[in-house]
Amino acid sequence: MMGITGFLNERPVMTARTLYAKHIDSHTVCDLDDQGHVLLYIDRQVINEYTSPQAFSGLRAAGRKVWRPGTALAVVDHVNPTAPLRIAAMPDAGGARQVSYLAENCRDFGIELLDILDKRQGIEHVIAPEQGFILPGMVIAAGDSHTTTYGALGAFGFGIGTSEIEHLLASQTLIYKRLKTLRVTIDGALPPGLTSKDVIMALIGRIGASGASGYAIEFCGSTIDALSVEARMTICNMAVEAGARGAFMAPDEKVFAYLKGKPRAPKGALWEQGVETWRELRSDPGAVFDREIHLDASVLEPMVTWGTSPDQAASIGARVPDPQAISDPILRQDMRRALNYMGLEAGMALSEIAISHAFIGSCTNARIEDLRDAARIVDGRRVAGHVRAMIVPGSSEVRAQAEAEGLAQIFIDAGFEWRQSGCSMCLAMNDDVLAPGDRCASSTNRNFEGRQGAGARTHLMSPAMVAAAAISGRLTDVRDFGERP
Repeated sequence: MMGITGFLNERPVMTARTLYAKHIDSHTVCDLDDQGHVLLYIDRQVINEYTSPQAFSGLRAAGRKVWRPGTALAVVDHVNPTAPLRIAAMPDAGGARQVSYLAENCRDFGIELLDILDKRQGIEHVIAPEQGFILPGMVIAAGDSHTTTYGALGAFGFGIGTSEIEHLLASQTLIYKRLKTLRVTIDGALPPGLTSKDVIMALIGRIGASGASGYAIEFCGSTIDALSVEARMTICNMAVEAGARGAFMAPDEKVFAYLKGKPRAPKGALWEQGVETWRELRSDPGAVFDREIHLDASVLEPMVTWGTSPDQAASIGARVPDPQAISDPILRQDMRRALNYMGLEAGMALSEIAISHAFIGSCTNARIEDLRDAARIVDGRRVAGHVRAMIVPGSSEVRAQAEAEGLAQIFIDAGFEWRQSGCSMCLAMNDDVLAPGDRCASSTNRNFEGRQGAGARTHLMSPAMVAAAAISGRLTDVRDFGERP
């Protein structure tokens, strides 16, 4: 069953275990010490053009092969242009070399590549789930921190460095240290206008950018149960912004329905056998976690960031905080630096901050449901005259579906640029870059200094909030903005 569940033979354990412990126990080849280090078997890995070159160079230098090339999937997503007319050529010489070297490596080592002209091309953490490459019970590693996204499917994903990619390709294993466990229980119905992006931003704001460092988070509760699979992906994706090295949810019927019929999902009797096994993937009653956090979703409000870290966030109705009110000198200094970079002053209403750009994209919020949310706000309206607004779908398949549903035309009629798929302005590694002083309402996952361009200023929020900001020309409460009947 390893091909379906990702599980090796489990060692008998009598005590109640967390879902995290089940994932790690079932994939442990051997214990390495009494400090929690194990040799961990990895079911599958996703490779991109940006973080893999040195790993392949190391394999070549050592004369090693990729041990199980069929477990790897390679994509081009970080450096490619997203201009409306897709071509294979890369305008940047460095990016062109990264793309060509990835193609060379995939050819020589026998790894499947979804290149820039492939109809399945897209951001790795969007296309891997939509292709059924990720299944419950699997352990996944990739050279990108947002590999935690796959936890929404009941898998365990985590990011690794380039040297670890080389080790993984050569042996299908990694040296891994067990994490502590954190259970985040989220209950309550989300109020109108609120999304999973607001939920995870509220959690990060509460516990801080390092609040989950050293932990794997298991999300549960009535709010999580009510969310779609794509909405759950947003939460698992951004859990890393609180320092978590893993985040996941127990798979349920929604997950099984999402995966059924995907190109790489099992079929027939094998599918039924898989689902029967996957239903057992949950924490045992009485399992003890190292830490517990509870969040009431019913009292949340739409969130936006005001600073240069995802935890520097507040509800849209709030004002820019005053560093003078903070007793911690280090935190106070961080706030002052952030406000200076962002060009903001304490006491400013967040809803009065004008923007120059609006961006909907990234592995966090560029799936079809995200585009539907934004289109409901945009429909029949126009982007403010001083705002450049862009939509970059998470994959070519998402783009095609949005066009088939009429969403693309809604965005185009409103004045949005309708572009091809890729990471784009999330990290500005291609030609989608902001200029110094530009201020962007963004559906992405990070608002670090220079993340979208040197001197650029980023405000994180949900896709619907980005759409509202694009129309009004400023940060806006989507609940007040409303929708046309």
